[in-house]
Amino acid sequence: MRRTLPSTQALACFEAAARHESYTRAAQELALTQSAVSRQITALEDFLGVPLFKRTRHGVALTLAGTHYARQVRQRLQALERDTLELMAHQGHGGALTLAAVPTFATRWLIPRLVQFAALYPDTVVHIDTRTRPFLFADTGFDAALYAGTPEQVAQWPGTQAQWLLPEDVVPVCSPRLLEAAMPRDLGRAYQPVTAEALAQLTQLPLLQQSTRPYGWRQWFDAMGVAAPRALDGPRYELFSMLAVAAAHGLGVALIPPLLIEAELARGDLVVACLQPLRGERAYYLVSPVQAQPQSPVLTAFSAWLRGQVALADTAV
Repeated sequence: MRRTLPSTQALACFEAAARHESYTRAAQELALTQSAVSRQITALEDFLGVPLFKRTRHGVALTLAGTHYARQVRQRLQALERDTLELMAHQGHGGALTLAAVPTFATRWLIPRLVQFAALYPDTVVHIDTRTRPFLFADTGFDAALYAGTPEQVAQWPGTQAQWLLPEDVVPVCSPRLLEAAMPRDLGRAYQPVTAEALAQLTQLPLLQQSTRPYGWRQWFDAMGVAAPRALDGPRYELFSMLAVAAAHGLGVALIPPLLIEAELARGDLVVACLQPLRGERAYYLVSPVQAQPQSPVLTAFSAWLRGQVALADTAV
């Protein structure tokens, strides 16, 4: 079947002219004459049957359809240029993997481990952009996503398959100074449990809340069987990384997955105030599109390496 595609030269001229809203500046950027740019855009408008520019007293301006189309064309041309440069750089060996990821998991768990992946696959480049919600893979250049959600949310993501990685169990953590001031008898190494009396004292400490999980502290205290009238009080932060920084500076106690604060726990910037986690429904998944063709070798290698890292994390715990 013949594809309905305009020429890349016409698209490049249109994208440059749309960005500058000037045929003259587009011609200068592309090392063409103004008349050549004009001819390419006229040919593109004839091909589409839609006017992309309108004449003004000061030159040209995008139509509403042209504005929308320019945004789409720019994304596709940038992706095509990126893929071309990567192929040229690797000379057909290795490749690239483009991931969408929830920010804190990518920054604090994945990226510190990527040096090991790079040692095993030196010809593979991993790109990471932030995404926190499901999206349509067909509308993006992503090969896979590292996503945090419930099994129901993952199951409702259309056209995808998911690999379960790690649970998002949270434990209460704070700075050692704050814990020592509140419960000096129970201060010790990370993950040391505290007594029932100390749990009651924990309710009196400032509680750092996560805005996306507003009932986290209430659920944790309920699971511990401890009355906590102030469980919903305290400053709210959106990301686990924000909670970690706030807790390390002594602003209060936060509920955070230990896997996201490995560095702080190792340095002693944070200690776990109680060993008992809150078993949440959320977990981390590697999500990829379901395709008719076999999965790319790069994604297959990354998925296998990721399973190995998860197994090592389970062993460490």
